[in-house]
Amino acid sequence: MKIVVVGGTGLIGSKTIALLRAAGHDALAAAPSTGVNTLTGEGLDTVLVGAEVVIDLVNSPSFEASAVLAFFEAHEANLLAGERRAGVKHHVALSVVGTDRMPGNGYFLAKVAQEEAIAASGIAYTIVRATQFLEFLGAIADGSERDGVIPIATGLFQPIAADDVAILVAEVALAPPRNGIVEIAGPERAPFDQIIRDYLGLIGDRRPVVTDHDAGYFGGRVEEYSLVPTGEARLGKIGLAEWVRRHPAT
Repeated sequence: MKIVVVGGTGLIGSKTIALLRAAGHDALAAAPSTGVNTLTGEGLDTVLVGAEVVIDLVNSPSFEASAVLAFFEAHEANLLAGERRAGVKHHVALSVVGTDRMPGNGYFLAKVAQEEAIAASGIAYTIVRATQFLEFLGAIADGSERDGVIPIATGLFQPIAADDVAILVAEVALAPPRNGIVEIAGPERAPFDQIIRDYLGLIGDRRPVVTDHDAGYFGGRVEEYSLVPTGEARLGKIGLAEWVRRHPAT
């Protein structure tokens, strides 16, 4: 089966393509570096010829609220139009758990707009909402640091490894469309501040993490269940300690 992975050269895309090819599928990476640009439409019709499934993993280069919204609106409009022309049978998109529960988070609002465009497209679809990636913990800590300390909210957190995301995305892509949402998360759930504290301890980073109930996340307030599944979810297998063991700090 021909499967086009848009954003196929990125963190999740490259892993997903490897899994699909190992299973015998014709998985192609669509990205500007491979001659496909969803913002301009360049190369899109050509790469979609004969594709049965499209996996949409593209991310915005900017997280500024208006920029990210404009990016996802343009990207999705062009991609979905190309899929309709090509007769694609299943659109799989990666989104974020909690997109509809943090109205102050501009990035999440843009992902909601993306999800709505997909649902209204007339193309059979499955949206995979994932929790934050374990790969992002270092950047979260660095971005939160203030005067040598790291204030983090106490809402629950359940990060997932990119390897697990790729496995679950590939499984969804090979299954019938859900015309709905599948949520995925890591195997361990704990308060946000505790996970960041544990992560820094595992890598030998002595910066103090302080509990701050008012600390936001990309402009949104983190309530207890803002960032974790509140219903059924498929769980990855790689926990924090195992992930750090596989990815030692350099």
